[in-house]
Formats: sequence, C-alpha cells, structure tokens
Amino acid sequence: MPMPERCSRFAEYRDKVLELFASKGFGQVGMRELATCLGLSPGSLYHHYPSKQHLLLDLIEEFYEELLSTLGRIDQKTAAKRDKLQNLIRAHLNLHQEMPWHFRLAERDSGCLNDEQQARVRQLREQYERKLLLMLGTRPRLSEQAQRAAAHAIANLLNSAPSWLAHQALEEHERVEMLENLVGGAIERLLRPSLPRAVA
Repeated sequence: MPMPERCSRFAEYRDKVLELFASKGFGQVGMRELATCLGLSPGSLYHHYPSKQHLLLDLIEEFYEELLSTLGRIDQKTAAKRDKLQNLIRAHLNLHQEMPWHFRLAERDSGCLNDEQQARVRQLREQYERKLLLMLGTRPRLSEQAQRAAAHAIANLLNSAPSWLAHQALEEHERVEMLENLVGGAIERLLRPSLPRAVA
C-alpha cells in the first residue's frame, strides 16, 4: 500500500469511513466529521492524511489492489478461459458483497480527486483492465484501441452487474445464475472471433 504512515485506527474504522462517504456523499463530509468517525482529533487526522482527498485515494487504491489481487489468484488457479470467466464473474459478485462501499466510491467519487490523484486512479484502472484482457483473450485482429475499449466495457460490466438485481425478490442462487448468464454471455460474445460476413 502506498501510504506507510496509514494510521492503525484507519483499518479499525475503515468501514465506518466508507459508509460515511458513500451514504452522505464525499462532498458532504468534512475533515472534522472524519476525525470524529476515526476517534481522532482533527490535528491527528491531518498528520496522517493532509486532506480528505488523500483518504479517498487511499480507499480507491485499496479497492483496485484487491481487484488485481483477485485476478492474480484466479489466473494462477484456473487454466481454461471459460472457467476463468465464470470464476471472474463469481469473484466480482463476492467482492461486491464484501466491499460494496468501495465499488460505490470508485465509480462515483473518483472525480472529486485532484488531477494527479485521478491520474493514479486511471493508471490502476488501466492496469486492471489490461489484466482482464490478458486473462480472457481477445478477438484476433482487433485494433489496440478496440482492445482497450473492450477491456473498459468488460470492467464496467463486472463492476456494475451485481447491483442490477439487488432489489429483485430472488433466491441467492437464482440471482447469481442470472447474473452469470447475463454477464458471461455478453463478454463471450464480445471476445469471440467474428464470423465472416456473407457477401450479397
């Protein structure tokens, strides 16, 4: 993790800070409120985090580190590409349950960071998207730009799909199976080689 000075209270109260940012909105939370949430004085919090943007970046970095670590574990343990895709979808569903506030912050609030911090988030996201494509493969003869666009679309699918059926009255196994079919079908269609078009 990039900030070795991260205070020990952060780990203990991380979920409260995440929930505070996610429920109230990043812009509505001040450093004094964050300090209270962490059980610190504002001065102590400033010692560890010069601004709330630094704290937000820390949380988003943590999110991408977990995603990259998850991809690495799947890549090492799974040989067949079809199995990798199924395991990827399940892993993202599980992560969405374990880290719901991280997903929300990464998607909604990274625009609140300064330019340098946003560049760091883009770098992490691109690293994650490249790893996705390396694991899943890509269509032959796709341009580099099209490959990047495909990776971006796949990442968006994996990260947003768990919320699609969140408010539907489904059994858990039904929800998981439906999401696996929806996302898996879309990704397989995107990546499989296209058939030559018939000439009229």
